[in-house]
Amino acid sequence: MSTKDFVEKDYYKVLGVPKDATEAEIKKAYRKLAREFHPDANKGDASAEERFKEISEANDILGDAKKRKEYDEARALFGNGGFRPGPGGGGGSFNFDLGDLFGGQQPGGQAGGFGGGLGDVFGGLFNRGAGPGAGTRTQPRRGQDIESEVTLSFTEAVDGATVPLRMSSQAPCKACSGTGDKNGTPRVCPTCVGTGQVSRGSGGGFSLTDPCADCKGRGLIAETPCDVCKGSGRARSSRTMQVRIPAGVSNGQRIRLRGKGAPGERGGPAGDLYVVVHVDAHPVFGRKDDNLTVTVPVTFTEAALGADVKVPTLNGPSVTLKLPPGTPNGRTMRARGKGAVRKDGTRGDLLVTVEVAVPTELSDKAREALEMYREATGSEDPRSALFESAKGA
Repeated sequence: MSTKDFVEKDYYKVLGVPKDATEAEIKKAYRKLAREFHPDANKGDASAEERFKEISEANDILGDAKKRKEYDEARALFGNGGFRPGPGGGGGSFNFDLGDLFGGQQPGGQAGGFGGGLGDVFGGLFNRGAGPGAGTRTQPRRGQDIESEVTLSFTEAVDGATVPLRMSSQAPCKACSGTGDKNGTPRVCPTCVGTGQVSRGSGGGFSLTDPCADCKGRGLIAETPCDVCKGSGRARSSRTMQVRIPAGVSNGQRIRLRGKGAPGERGGPAGDLYVVVHVDAHPVFGRKDDNLTVTVPVTFTEAALGADVKVPTLNGPSVTLKLPPGTPNGRTMRARGKGAVRKDGTRGDLLVTVEVAVPTELSDKAREALEMYREATGSEDPRSALFESAKGA
């Protein structure tokens, strides 16, 4: 269905309802006529099938409040197919080819109508703004999204860093200023009339749009293709960008930087840049969400008798943790505010795990002291409760 048909057809007459009919009246009229002219009830009757399509088309428009409003406004504007002159323009109406208004072709292949036609007015309703006759205005195109990778040290990931990224992407060809034409004078694609899209029917009087195959969605065709970009208007471009990686990123995280991708075309916005972060391991510290982790060795006597133990922090002064007497091996203690940076700017904690260091070599004096300790505690069996539990299970 063309835009001209849309204006000239009287859908109220098709359904047999007045122009001020309510939604319920329109629905009732459609159901009655649909039952009467349905193809299943009129097998082999081509006229009934055509009538059913016309009824369905009318219901699609009048049954939708938004489409009905647009239809009524269009009919009022064009006077049921004839243009209504304004005050002082004379009485009556005169008919003319509505194709001139809706982007028809004038001799010489140029788009007719007022500045490319009024087809765009109804393009949203029928998806006709992208088809032939919808005007010669080329559409802006958004730039491509780019994905890059960066490897950070453990410290950079925790504190954040600004790193250089060298990226390659499609950008407007410098040789032809993005026109695709060696002389800088491409012509409007005659197939899509510069929109970069063409329409195809989808049934029910409506259509869908696809990228134009002749101009590959650009809306322009190069008469003399550029030697660099071969008429595409795009060429491979490399650039180095300083990118700020926020504090607290984790290994494998994918960061989106809006508008930092490939440049757009014909005034379109730039694409986005996606950065995948890889983080090197640290010889001392680990990471658990917003907390840092560290394992601290302590002596047997420090764990048994208690002690003040100094613990390193990442890029900061050491902190002192107080081990209570009888601290078991593997116990985790917390140094608050010494972890990774959170999204709100605060820091997580440093989780300190105690590991009792067992000496591999002993001096004679140390060995004698341990022998005395074993004699003093010889009656104690730390595994007795284990065996009792095993028997009762």
